[in-house]
Amino acid sequence: MDAEIEQVYVERGIKGVRPRFAYPLIRLAHTGPLTIRELATSLNRSHSAVSQTVAALRKEGLVTSEPGPDARTRRIDLTERGRALVPFLEAEWRATHAAVAELDAEVPYAMTAVVQELRRALESRSMRQRILRHLVEPPG
Repeated sequence: MDAEIEQVYVERGIKGVRPRFAYPLIRLAHTGPLTIRELATSLNRSHSAVSQTVAALRKEGLVTSEPGPDARTRRIDLTERGRALVPFLEAEWRATHAAVAELDAEVPYAMTAVVQELRRALESRSMRQRILRHLVEPPG
């Protein structure tokens, strides 16, 4: 699905933007500059994942990064290009949610319910733990 969302961007002449950029850009537009840790907390994502996303956003000229309140932090803010994309990204976000609701109505089980159940199951035992349980080392 991400590839198809990205194709929507390309068809609209938006290059270098991936679906995972939308939520952080929208959040920054509504909150103003945030540190990576603040952004990660507000998005309910890991610091590492958001740090990687911010690096990609910076590479595409969508955000800036400046020293934060102490030497260990950086404040992330939107560039003009990033800010200009937010209205479209918000519209795409709403359209994507509508499309997911449409899919939920078309299949005998709700995709959102499946995701919630998967999240619950992975909270009780992580994917890593599950893989390790089944991992059989080749004889060596």
